[in-house]
Amino acid sequence: MRPFLATPQLDVRLAELAAGQHGVFTAEQLGELGLGPRGVRHRAGSGRLHRIHHSVYSMVPLTLLGRNGRYMAAVLACAPDAVLSYRCAAALYEIRGTAQAKIDVTVRGRSHRKHAGIDVHRSTTLTPDDLTTVDGIPCTTVARTLLDLAQVIKGRPLERALDQAEILDLLDLAALDDQIERNKARPAAKRLQAVLDQHYTGSTPTWSELEEALLAACRRAKLPMPEVNALIDPGDDDPTAIRVDFVWRDQRVIVETDGHETHHTRRAFEEDRLRDQRLIVAGWTVIRITWRQLTQRPDEVMRRLARLLSR
Repeated sequence: MRPFLATPQLDVRLAELAAGQHGVFTAEQLGELGLGPRGVRHRAGSGRLHRIHHSVYSMVPLTLLGRNGRYMAAVLACAPDAVLSYRCAAALYEIRGTAQAKIDVTVRGRSHRKHAGIDVHRSTTLTPDDLTTVDGIPCTTVARTLLDLAQVIKGRPLERALDQAEILDLLDLAALDDQIERNKARPAAKRLQAVLDQHYTGSTPTWSELEEALLAACRRAKLPMPEVNALIDPGDDDPTAIRVDFVWRDQRVIVETDGHETHHTRRAFEEDRLRDQRLIVAGWTVIRITWRQLTQRPDEVMRRLARLLSR
């Protein structure tokens, strides 16, 4: 009678464990709850437990596990030093989605057993500082994830991943430099450095640099010269005038040059949009030009501005 009477309490404890681990748990954890190998086999045979990986189980079939449940199960299968990594870690951070069937897991050292449905990456440079936890799932840090991602993607997809990390305020250039320094032998480090050199490192302009770059582009394109750093009164309920970067009053066109230094914070993001709303409602056309666009695609930017001013 003892096992029978203990079952309800065991089920409660098992459900609590599953709730904290996205619905999955290990055989070792089951043993700590009092369910030994024989009890595990009995429950698996009766459909009350479902084997997901070697020594990893769930109370629901694999097909009913959510994405994070599958991620957690893969990490537990490769424990104790395993972490979610590469494309799957990027998906967990929402930096870049992935449609691959196998789950990326990194373990420290040179050898580890294989698991069906898991792409096990081995690393000798992974340190405790490269590890973190996201939504309860052990995974690589953002910087290490971006380095690993550069191992499997390149070019524009890698640039977009960095852009998304920046949008989410997850991009730490110092941490990326540290990853590159510690992993110089990896092709990923060279790829990542190339993207940083082209698009991020040293790319924060001063206001005077932004001003001169746009005015120079206007002169080359033979466009009318704008007023610089001018005040605009939208004439709405808010008595505060708005200072804009460049304005063509006759055409009612305003250009704001977005430098990362002054526009990358959440507060600046919100304030910029409120300013734009006030100006647009008052009949002004507002466009935003980034330093990257102005320096890397100036002809394209000026063609669009010329069409706007000619309306």
